Amino acid sequence: MSVESALQARFSARAFTAQEPDAALVQRILVQAAQAASGGNLQPWQVIALRGSALEELVTAVRQSPADDNDNTQSYPANLWDPYRSRRYKNGEDLYASLQIGRDNKPARLEQLAKNFSFFGAPVGLLICVDHRMGNAQWADLGIYLQSLMLLATEHGLATCPQGFWRRYQSGLKPFLNLPDAYMVAFGVSLGYADMSAPINQWRADRAAPQEWLQLRGF
Repeated sequence: MSVESALQARFSARAFTAQEPDAALVQRILVQAAQAASGGNLQPWQVIALRGSALEELVTAVRQSPADDNDNTQSYPANLWDPYRSRRYKNGEDLYASLQIGRDNKPARLEQLAKNFSFFGAPVGLLICVDHRMGNAQWADLGIYLQSLMLLATEHGLATCPQGFWRRYQSGLKPFLNLPDAYMVAFGVSLGYADMSAPINQWRADRAAPQEWLQLRGF
């Protein structure tokens, strides 16, 4: 599979089969992804992979902990502005529409949101951690590692879902994972084989037209 094909095939899977990926394959993907570019070669990522009883224990522990609500745990800036606000709104509406969940059906929406806790049923959960003293450039490095990981997984027939959701549960995650004080969970990743019979896995988020973000000068 070419990189272009992997980019086109990748999507955020939110329903997985019970089939477990080979442990050696998972480890290979995680290690190969570390070939990602990193400014100054800092390689700021710390990766924790969980499956089986370790994953179950994590899910149980974090479900019982309160969500943290501060600037370091938010996925988006306060008072998000357009065009980003409109894109986020449409993305949410389209996602719930794929499940036939109406805007006013808050219990069903919360139930879907809570599936983040179980990594959407994926047999492998990944937690990508970083020293919170790192700056914006190192967070960019995390994104490069994450994209590399997801494309490698796609190449091997696996599906992923990156989850900023986990950033809000530091108070439950850090003691369970025994993280040093300076470290935080940046995001999680669900990893496994997508259940393609699930309606939500038929939905794809759209992308802004190139005219909205691309400038070509001297081409």
